[in-house]
Amino acid sequence: MDFDRYDRIRPIRWQGDRLSLLDQRRLPFTVEMVDCTDSDAVARAIHDLVVRGAPAIGIAAAWGAVLAGQGVQAADGAEALVRLGPALDRLKAARPTAVNLMWALARVRRALAAAGSDWLAVLSAEAIAIETEDLAANRYMGALGAALIAPGSGVLTHCNTGSLATAGFGTALGVIRAGVAEGRIERVYASETRPWLQGARLTVWELLQDGIPATLIGDGAAAHLMKTGAVQWVIVGADRICANGDTANKIGTYSHAIAARHHGLKVMVVAPSSTVDMDTARGEDIEIEMRDPAELLSVAGTRTVADGVEAWNPVFDVTPAGLIDAIVTERGVVTAPDAARMAAVFGAKIPG
Repeated sequence: MDFDRYDRIRPIRWQGDRLSLLDQRRLPFTVEMVDCTDSDAVARAIHDLVVRGAPAIGIAAAWGAVLAGQGVQAADGAEALVRLGPALDRLKAARPTAVNLMWALARVRRALAAAGSDWLAVLSAEAIAIETEDLAANRYMGALGAALIAPGSGVLTHCNTGSLATAGFGTALGVIRAGVAEGRIERVYASETRPWLQGARLTVWELLQDGIPATLIGDGAAAHLMKTGAVQWVIVGADRICANGDTANKIGTYSHAIAARHHGLKVMVVAPSSTVDMDTARGEDIEIEMRDPAELLSVAGTRTVADGVEAWNPVFDVTPAGLIDAIVTERGVVTAPDAARMAAVFGAKIPG
């Protein structure tokens, strides 16, 4: 497969003394990089959605740890870990639902704990590894997921799971890219993803860069689209996958999965194994991040709702495993996921 043809975007660029992040709040009309020169700037960028997508958040946090380390004097990694502790905690608190953030910082802590006087070089090498491993995993998952799709299919995706959300190529969007390249996918639909419009601003923009035709729909149009027979798969990413296969993803995923089951469509969740949290037994145990109600009360900074109206703004929902047909990771595919099938692939616990 010609990966380079469908892999042109890089949202995270390490510059040696700073981390440059593609500001996803300003796409699609303004392509602008935000330079972070310390770890707190990276934490703010994660919280404020300059960088978003679970794998990308983890990668950015790892580089944030490197930035924190550049301002620290320590004799070895153990001492550095103590000195870096507050900065790592602030990075961890930036987005509590995305398990990749905790996973990446756990890798950073383990690397530091075992490092000697060269701890800063070890820390940098760990950040590089997290990033390069993600890209390789995405390309492999793309091939695994595409193989499940019958030629000539239509697919619907939600939120953004492409190069912008990862080191490159994407998770669910990587499957779509691979499926298009192999002639398995003929029609791609993306739901707008209120209130931040990641589908409208980011996903269809990404596909446009790759020359892949895509059709945007309103979030509320998904069930009607499914009823027409235009799509056979709903393909989404994940911010956390529990030990029983329950999956937290962008708000609206759950309703898409319910509609898909009613109309006989299949649902595929695509995410690296770092998103699998075998320490969380079920979806009810996931902390769901609540964001500022103002995000629902206004559009582009202009209030669209009468004064005095309140809003409820959870940023994720949980899709039960029973509504998911396949979970695709770089470790393999789990079909009809449940606790036993998840344990067979991931063991009783994912270290970290």
